Amino acid sequence: MAPIGAGKERVMKRIRRGITLLLAGALLAGGAIAQDKAGAGKAASTPAGPAEKPPASIDTIKRIRDTGTLLLGVRDTSVPFSFVDAQKQPQGYSVDLCLRVADAIKAELKLPKLEVRFVPVTSANRITALLEGKIDLECGSTTNTRDRQKQVAFAYTTYIAGIKMLAKKSSNINSLEDVRGKSVVVTKGTTSEKMLKTMNDERVLKVKIIESPDHGESFKAVDDGKAVAFLMDDVLLYGLISKAKKPDDFAVVGKYLSVEPYAIVMRKDEPAFEKIVNRALIDLFQSGEIRRIYAKWFNTKDLVVPLNPYLKEAFTAPNTFPAWP
Repeated sequence: MAPIGAGKERVMKRIRRGITLLLAGALLAGGAIAQDKAGAGKAASTPAGPAEKPPASIDTIKRIRDTGTLLLGVRDTSVPFSFVDAQKQPQGYSVDLCLRVADAIKAELKLPKLEVRFVPVTSANRITALLEGKIDLECGSTTNTRDRQKQVAFAYTTYIAGIKMLAKKSSNINSLEDVRGKSVVVTKGTTSEKMLKTMNDERVLKVKIIESPDHGESFKAVDDGKAVAFLMDDVLLYGLISKAKKPDDFAVVGKYLSVEPYAIVMRKDEPAFEKIVNRALIDLFQSGEIRRIYAKWFNTKDLVVPLNPYLKEAFTAPNTFPAWP
């Protein structure tokens, strides 16, 4: 990869500084929260614990050449990143990006044909599926964290979100203090799960934590009244509301509790494969095509999420910075 010039180095420093300041402001407003970002999750397999090793070395490029197949891990309800439509077909921002990467892999390996297979994964098994060779790329809404970097590799950042809460407007939930002593749902294997457990202990919130297998079930827990709030990345919460039967019943509330850089996930120690993936993303960034793909999913009649300055800079100076701390 060509070295990034001094100008881009300055931009990268601004990204680091900006993300740190944004998170610091959230922490000051909401109380000091010492976060230990979740271990390998759904795209995070199990929270914390020793790094898993694949049962055998996997040469992804060789396997793709031998089989003519690329295995993409996708989600059911990570709207608008990775979800299934009414025809049960995978759709979303991350899915579109992975399909562009698939085109680049086909061209780079000079394959006459490349079959793309979609493999459903969850927050709890996405990292394990990657390590075991069940998928080659995870195309969802996975936060790049230092813990996860011990197990897998992340492509360049393609989205930056922040953790907030979803609640019914009628519940009058507006902050963490409002959920004290109540039931809150999280999706198992996510950074939000670890964060809530840490805050619950440190701030003695006495929250009853409900763990669900996916975001759809977490949303349903709030809709059914089993939980007063759902803690998750803000853009995913907006996406779930946009698909709800009664979207006006829900709101995304509270201050930002973290900053979450999303990225496509790969196996570690495969520099040649990683280079193909990142080169495909750089082509999208430099051509401006990334903004058209972004607008397709984040500027619709149901969902409007402006391109934030941190993501703009990530497109200008591609990086793999993990979430802070």
